[in-house]
Amino acid sequence: MKIKFDEQQYQLDAIKSITDIFEGQTVKVSNFTVSMGDIVGQEITELGIGNKLELSESEVLENVQKVQIRNHLKKSMSIQDWNFTVEMETGTGKTYVYTRSIFELNKKYGFSKFIIVVPSVAIREGVYKSFQMTEEHFANEYPGQHCHYFKYDSSKLEQVREYSTSTNIEVMIINIDAFKKSFDDPEKENKANLIHRERDTMNGKKPIQFIQETNPIVIIDEPQSVDNTDKAKEALASLNPLCKLRYSATHRDTYNLMYKLDPVDAYEKKLVKKIEVLSVNSDDDFNDPYIKLLNVSNKNGYKATVEIDEKKKNGTVTRVKKEINPNNKNNLYLLSGERELYRGYIVEGIDCYPGNEMVEFENGKVLKLGESIGGIDDDLLKRYQIREAIRTHLDKEKRLVHQGIKVLTLFFIDKVENYRVYPKGQPWQKGKYAKIFEEEYTSLIKQPKYRSLFEEDQYISNQSAEEVHDGYFSQDKSGNYKNSKVAKDGSLRSNKDDESAFELIMKEKEKLLSFETPLRFIFSHSALKEGWDNPNVFQICTLVETKDPFTKRQKIGRGLRLSVNQDGQRQYDENINVLTVIANESYQQFAESLQKEMEDETGVKFGYLEEQSFSTITLKDEVTGESKEIGYDYSAKVYFFLVKEKFLDKKGRVENKLKEAIAAESFDVPDEFKEIKQDIKRVIRNSIKKLPIFNKKYEVDIKLNKEVLLSDEFNQLWNLIKYKTTYSVDLDSDTLTSRCIGEIQKLDAFKARRIKRENALLKVDQSGVSGEGQTMRVYEALEEKRRLPDILRYLQEQTNLKRRTLVDILIGSKRLKDFEKNPQAFMEAVMKIINREKKKLIVDGIKYERIGDHAFYLQSLFEHQELVGYMKANAVEVSNDKSVYNYIRYDSSVERAFAEKLNNDEDVKLFVKLPSSFVIDTPLGNYNPDWAVLVEKERVETLFFVVETKGSTDQEDLRLKEDGKITCGRKHFAALENGVTYKLANSYEKFKTGI
Repeated sequence: MKIKFDEQQYQLDAIKSITDIFEGQTVKVSNFTVSMGDIVGQEITELGIGNKLELSESEVLENVQKVQIRNHLKKSMSIQDWNFTVEMETGTGKTYVYTRSIFELNKKYGFSKFIIVVPSVAIREGVYKSFQMTEEHFANEYPGQHCHYFKYDSSKLEQVREYSTSTNIEVMIINIDAFKKSFDDPEKENKANLIHRERDTMNGKKPIQFIQETNPIVIIDEPQSVDNTDKAKEALASLNPLCKLRYSATHRDTYNLMYKLDPVDAYEKKLVKKIEVLSVNSDDDFNDPYIKLLNVSNKNGYKATVEIDEKKKNGTVTRVKKEINPNNKNNLYLLSGERELYRGYIVEGIDCYPGNEMVEFENGKVLKLGESIGGIDDDLLKRYQIREAIRTHLDKEKRLVHQGIKVLTLFFIDKVENYRVYPKGQPWQKGKYAKIFEEEYTSLIKQPKYRSLFEEDQYISNQSAEEVHDGYFSQDKSGNYKNSKVAKDGSLRSNKDDESAFELIMKEKEKLLSFETPLRFIFSHSALKEGWDNPNVFQICTLVETKDPFTKRQKIGRGLRLSVNQDGQRQYDENINVLTVIANESYQQFAESLQKEMEDETGVKFGYLEEQSFSTITLKDEVTGESKEIGYDYSAKVYFFLVKEKFLDKKGRVENKLKEAIAAESFDVPDEFKEIKQDIKRVIRNSIKKLPIFNKKYEVDIKLNKEVLLSDEFNQLWNLIKYKTTYSVDLDSDTLTSRCIGEIQKLDAFKARRIKRENALLKVDQSGVSGEGQTMRVYEALEEKRRLPDILRYLQEQTNLKRRTLVDILIGSKRLKDFEKNPQAFMEAVMKIINREKKKLIVDGIKYERIGDHAFYLQSLFEHQELVGYMKANAVEVSNDKSVYNYIRYDSSVERAFAEKLNNDEDVKLFVKLPSSFVIDTPLGNYNPDWAVLVEKERVETLFFVVETKGSTDQEDLRLKEDGKITCGRKHFAALENGVTYKLANSYEKFKTGI
């Protein structure tokens, strides 16, 4: 099978955020445009063909700031060593984004030399596999742009010469360790990577010199693991990069942040699987002495951390962690708040020898690392975890097998011997987890509810328990599994044995997705930190006995990507895309821990605002007309207004009063902030977002009520709204021309290429040479007339308008002098205006017409959906006979309140949340209305409504595309001419007004 790739808007936005850095660079025209020379954006040197940047640093910085303002990010004040950062949540297609950016940078500017630097050989394999998987896709998207990609191999250094001399797109994929050793120390040349050694076959030059001459664009994949040392930073600088593009979900340093898709945005926009937590843990009854050994250490004296039950001052007992040692913190009776159960538990000794870690007590009790006294047996808890993981897996298979979706489950373990044992001189044997898995799997599949899964026509009908699970671990020379070495930060301390296992899992991504491969349950080392994931991992179960160095975010990242079917098509149904985490802690503990990790990694505290939170909001400068950030002082004014109004407490925590005002659209600001009110609301909404993690304990099956589906009321409502329409567009070119002229005339003045003069007094001291008292002046360059690109052909390609219309727009705008100053920037600005105004006019001029009685949606739309919801999170129970389902699943607080009031209103006889497959065609994409409602007024008149619920009904507050779809929806239902009223409402009261 081959995975197919779809174009996603957020990915295009991320790509554009990078390509716009070079706006104004001479464009590389298409084959159908007047030639501007064979090589554009390239420079021929002695050693090959390299990238050539024509923009000045100040011009690039100006572009960077424009992108940052557009994306509501903090504005950079310098280029920061030409580093540009893209932050994207795991599973959202980071590799796809930077790969497509390569094609776009070549298409727009002619850049052709790229190097992708990765942290390890394993991730290098994953990136190379991604290029193979997307090769056909990009060949179709960019015909005629040949891309040659290869893995750097020190035994094939001739590839470096070919890389430097080729005129095609060249992409080298290299791990940082391949070029960071002794590259600048002549005395250590014999220990240096081969890339830094002189070669006779290269006329006495070093391979690195060929790379340096190409001035490559360097893409750093997971920079927090690549340039995390001074030596690594120097190695990257030795490539002589034109710039460095940095991609990760968890950056340590965010130089020039250009685009940000954080975890909450990714979950809310359904770009990754939603997460549900299934807790498997024992109740704490506090009736026995409970002690669990969590870790030991001999750093600064022998000590250990244990978990015990402590009596608090108010008499309640709570499970807590305590540090103990053989000297002054050795008596658990005292540490437990003098609980009699712990009398006699006095620490006698602590052993820190690897493999023999333990604590001995004076009463003769011995506690080994990971073991507990008084609690439920750890192996029994692990058995329950494995059982629940298999049960959840089989439940999902029942739902998804008929849709051609293979389900995978991933178990994380910390020691190979728990999965496979190698007795000396004997064949390997199953470890305890392998045995438990086969016992539980064999028992569960015999249950009647899973009988249909094992019918002869199913792909798993003849698979034995032994066939369906396997391990991915490092292997020694004998082929035996072995433990990987892991650093304190959770990164893999790799060696060749480790890499072999990870290369295997990287290369078999598509094979694992096929029904033909029996493997469905994967056991692996916790060191699967980054670089590997699989879209069809639906369950993750952690069976780790000792302190775990891996974060929850690292683990769930292995299964966040949206799933695919057997045809390789991505699945966007949120009912399918649910990742279940089988945790050995409570839902509350898991959610809080994951949220804290995200706060630590992103620097954003959920539910809080700070004085500088609003500083990136922009206002137009009345003098220059340019958009400028409001800055810290203005932001602080907004912040203290919120504190004064008791919307925030003194520490900046968002109060319920503010949440309710935002949800009810009653939030207002003083006149001095009116101009930025919508931006203030946007910042507040972002701060009060929550991670959508669901508790499986509250999961409910949303079942179809067939009696309602077949009722007269439902048929009456459905027969009015079910008909399909077709639309036509009357685009008035004169109106379009005049609108475009008006908008182009409002554009800020375009600046020609500039010359920068800097003046500084050099200061020389022990710290080196530095500049003092720097001054800078910028002049507009008076250049000879350059050859201008064919603006009409460019605009025709980008807008699909006739040449005559384009000529009228350009001449009428009276701005062609700006085209001479900065051709590329002017062409792109005009193109954006034309396309925006064209969209507006299309919606204004659209006409819908009912196709006829034969074209309509079937009631079976409701029968085909298999839905689940979560009480207290996204599901509302519905009264009998009032809707076609027993629960309504909502997407927002507005929808929840609307559903509850529909359910409780006696005038409402029937209401339905329209299925996602009920769509209206529009030129802006498919539109799915929210509700269909049947209301009986004063027990006499029956009224029928289709309702769209939004947080705001203000036209200015709704985005152009969203507002356009709503307008199309209104025109569609009007065209049915059968008495259905279309309403837009932000509350139930708004809906009921006027009925």
